[in-house]
Amino acid sequence: MPTPYQTPIGSFTRPTTFFWAAVGATVGLANLWQFPSLASLHGGGLFILLYLACLLLVTLPLMVTEATLGRYSRHGIVLAMDGFIRSAKVSRWWMLAGRLGILAAFLVLSFTVVFGAIALAYVFFGAMGKFSGVDQRGATEILSGLVSDPREYRLFMGWHALFLILVIWVSIQGVVKGLERTLRVVVPGTLLLMLGLFALAAWHGRIDGAVSHLLEMHPEDVTLGSVKAALFHAFFTLGLGMGVWAIFGAYTAPGTRLKRSILAVVLMDTLVAMVAGLMIFAVATDGSSFDGERGFGLLFVSLPVTLGQLPASQFVVAAVFLMVVMIVWTTSLALMEPVVGWFREWMGAPRGWSALIVGLGVWLAGLASLLSFNLWADDRFAGATVFRWLELITGGLLIPAAAILISVFTGWRLTRSLSHRILGQAPAFFAGIWFWVMRLVLPVVVAYIGVQYTAFSLTNLCDSGSDGIWCGQPATVMSEMDDDAVAVEGPATQTPSKQGDGQSEAPAETPPVSKEPAGESAPGENAPKDGDILYHSV
Repeated sequence: MPTPYQTPIGSFTRPTTFFWAAVGATVGLANLWQFPSLASLHGGGLFILLYLACLLLVTLPLMVTEATLGRYSRHGIVLAMDGFIRSAKVSRWWMLAGRLGILAAFLVLSFTVVFGAIALAYVFFGAMGKFSGVDQRGATEILSGLVSDPREYRLFMGWHALFLILVIWVSIQGVVKGLERTLRVVVPGTLLLMLGLFALAAWHGRIDGAVSHLLEMHPEDVTLGSVKAALFHAFFTLGLGMGVWAIFGAYTAPGTRLKRSILAVVLMDTLVAMVAGLMIFAVATDGSSFDGERGFGLLFVSLPVTLGQLPASQFVVAAVFLMVVMIVWTTSLALMEPVVGWFREWMGAPRGWSALIVGLGVWLAGLASLLSFNLWADDRFAGATVFRWLELITGGLLIPAAAILISVFTGWRLTRSLSHRILGQAPAFFAGIWFWVMRLVLPVVVAYIGVQYTAFSLTNLCDSGSDGIWCGQPATVMSEMDDDAVAVEGPATQTPSKQGDGQSEAPAETPPVSKEPAGESAPGENAPKDGDILYHSV
């Protein structure tokens, strides 16, 4: 068997492929179900400026670091760290940076494909007219019947398997014939479809109200919580700490302008979020009916209800959720790649077998999340389902820990000359900012994000009836949390109340899923609740 260092991991053939791959990785569900609400609640255009500042000054340096580590080493994040550790002659414990990132990518992928399965089912539901003229209660029943009905979980598993097959099929084809070709077609196609839907929304909706919500400056709504919300969203929405940027950096073709491409990706991600927000608010019946809504309920309940009232609603709903499927598909492909690359380098296995084995593992892990919404909904450990613990561990521990280790290792354990060689050619001003941000700013900021997110999640579990040992104990960090700031992202997102004041209510205790026939329970009562799904996008 060849050693890991003799195993080629592949390469893109065109310099622009890195841009399209990175856009596919960063444009995720948060652009649809998170960013629009945050902007409308936290100052509109001012929040967008705060968000861009957080991206450029805090998270952009980490993106550049991960991508340049991969490009310099031509390996995934695990073997890249291994090589730099040997060069710097430091402790092997730093390998945790890569291994935690790969584990985080695997777990996030496992429940991302579950949401992709729901979106895929909704394409067909929309085309069949299930949402035409439906009200909120009816839409909740449709969601509950697909996701939460313990008698129909096999159908949900079928949609889950079908969506995962789409991901595995592309991965098996290889870096060029599979990943590169797919991303170069699907990502631009998604953007064109989004523009078409935006034009439709502007034609039939209220674009003036959407602009007022999202783009106009509302300084009276900007608070310290707005800064926190922008920071959390900027960190979690870009797929940091999971090896995605390292593997794409390793795949870069000659002539790729890496740092310029990353800057373009950041701006494109923000632009897509703005267009998605304008589209969503434009179709609102009164320009503000989505005010305060975000997360799972917005995308899979409120939005289908509103779209179902439009002319040719079957076509519109199917097209919107086809766009969602394409977004989750490219996100899943990006998350799959660092895990497959790591497996190939570790085992020296062929590409096809690596993709199949990783895909099987993702399917099994995904079943744990899928069944958490139906058969296992009342099987809770310390008040939380398996899915809730998976998203808490990834968002509160694994992703922040991997990001902190990478930033500290780059800033403190590598020599300054090696760090700058890894960075490559860059203006002295940018190189200086990058170096000191990695050294001093990022470790503190990311640690703050991880602690705050974990504290919020544990408090949320207590509000949901958890009997964990942390419940009922005085904890300043938990009691003083700003819900809007912490709930913006994480492998979880809590949907706030619809009060429009930007404050989240504590989620009501989620009743256990009924095992009785549907006729003996209120319609839709088993649909996922806001407190059940705290999902972050990558």
